Amino acid sequence: MGPNYSPPAAPISNGFKELKGSALRGWKVATPSGGPDSGEWWALYRDPKLDLLIKQVEVSNQTVAADAAAYEEARAVIREAQSSLLPMLTGSYAYTRTRTGPAASGLQSGSGAGATRGGGIYTTTFVPQLSGTWDLDIWGKVRRQIESNTAAAQASKADLDYAKLSEQAMLAAAYFDLRTEDSLHDLLTRTVIEYEKTLAIVQNQFKAGYSVTAGDVATAQANVESTQAQEFAADALRAQYEHAIAMLIGRPPAEVTVARHDLTGAIPKIPVELPSTLLERNPEIAAAERTMQEQNALIGVAVAGYFPDISLSGAMEWIGKNPLPFNAASEIWSLGAAGTQTLFNGGLTSAQVDAARATYWESVANYRQTVLTALQGVEDQLANIRHMTQQLAAQQKAVKDAQTAVDVYLNQFQGGTVAFTTVVTAELTLLADQETELTIRQDLFLDSVTLIEDLGGGWDTTLLPTQKELRQSFSLLPKLPSQ
Repeated sequence: MGPNYSPPAAPISNGFKELKGSALRGWKVATPSGGPDSGEWWALYRDPKLDLLIKQVEVSNQTVAADAAAYEEARAVIREAQSSLLPMLTGSYAYTRTRTGPAASGLQSGSGAGATRGGGIYTTTFVPQLSGTWDLDIWGKVRRQIESNTAAAQASKADLDYAKLSEQAMLAAAYFDLRTEDSLHDLLTRTVIEYEKTLAIVQNQFKAGYSVTAGDVATAQANVESTQAQEFAADALRAQYEHAIAMLIGRPPAEVTVARHDLTGAIPKIPVELPSTLLERNPEIAAAERTMQEQNALIGVAVAGYFPDISLSGAMEWIGKNPLPFNAASEIWSLGAAGTQTLFNGGLTSAQVDAARATYWESVANYRQTVLTALQGVEDQLANIRHMTQQLAAQQKAVKDAQTAVDVYLNQFQGGTVAFTTVVTAELTLLADQETELTIRQDLFLDSVTLIEDLGGGWDTTLLPTQKELRQSFSLLPKLPSQ
């Protein structure tokens, strides 16, 4: 009963709009097998420490562990539904000791069937019984339920894989944020050293009686102190990123220490595929697609409610004086068949069918929205990377020019041709430009991680178990139609 599943069309474009940017020249369009082997997308960054940390996510991350348990639950639900295809057999065993006759005035010896005590007769009866029922799945209601549960298990597996990818991406982002704070700390340390040199020059000129005021000395001293304060703030933020990394690998923060290392190098050239491959490479999209089949099958479950339930039943009972039924005094057996048809339920069945259809179309809309969101994410990151690559090149030139300005003004100040305020302004501009350059580099790394996540990492739908594999947990089951 119900419609057979056929995936609806997805809103997919022929190519990525933002991939045409000149900043992304050299990036190749990957084949479906492109990208790092075994889904280890983080290997693109060639960072041994990052590699070591991310591999612990799958082992100890508690969010991943919870999704893994949910997937095992979904597999168990399949077996629950499959059990409905087979007969149910029950057994019982009754033992009865009966006394008949007048009230006893005294006890007499004797035992076994027919033994007397005080004039009464005692009888022992054993009644073993076997009974069975079998609800016949004439209309495919159970099979549609199995199909739905199996698709739900596939969606759960995709959710598990997406959780792994998401947690790995979160760890990579925290790692690059931590490296950014390391770089900022080193930048501020170097800046403090330069400011201290400037302070020494100002102090010497003030002592020598040049046109330097106590206010200039105080300004130079304030620059040193405020920059040192920024160092402490960077260290505090670094500690938080280190704690986040510990949480993501499922360990207490006290047990995790990441050695300092600057954020260096450029982002890798990421293999970007055609938009259509997102349907096969993005686990979030795959989960939404499997949910559609889950809901489609439930329409068949609801439609089967229009038809009668047919079942077979049978029972075998032995009544005798022996514990085993082989020498039973009497034997009773029965066989039967029954059919139950709902004649009137106030439109309940039709309402259930309508609700199932509406739920299916809701899942279709959610699927298409998931595809559009993934496409938007990829386009956003491609645009960000393209423009920020250009921005970084311009900012690096700004830093170089700002450094030249500081050197020139400092020499002129020592020669007495410019005021100290000119030097202070140039130094503050240089530090701001250097911090902006570092922020742009940080954003490039974060956007590259997000882009890889939106592209699905190294994941593809071949990593999902097939419906056949999920149904094979019961070898006694009849062969079901493949989906």
